[in-house]
Amino acid sequence: MAFRSSILLAMVALATLFAVGSCTTPLTFQVGKGSKPGHLVLTPNVATISDVEIKEHGGDDFSFTLKEGPTGTWTLDTKTPLKYPLCIRFAVKSGGYRIADDVIPSNFKAGTTYKTTLSI
Repeated sequence: MAFRSSILLAMVALATLFAVGSCTTPLTFQVGKGSKPGHLVLTPNVATISDVEIKEHGGDDFSFTLKEGPTGTWTLDTKTPLKYPLCIRFAVKSGGYRIADDVIPSNFKAGTTYKTTLSI
């Protein structure tokens, strides 16, 4: 009987560790008020990202680096309008880089939150 109880307790402990360890947050980006084709302000819903870069539609690489602001915002100013939709690459605090494809559409609206297919 004690052996069965030990096995059951071990199974419950493993299930709990798995459930807690797999908790993630779906990643979104809000386009800040005042954003327009050559001025982009993004606010992610998580604070565990850094090194945010943008790749334009049809681009070969992530050639635009956004500047981090004091309130968790990321800003980019360009002389010419960007080509949308935009892909976003960023570093994750837990390690590695992630890419969110075609997150910001060509018809984006300032103040709107856009979902990615990623969870952090």
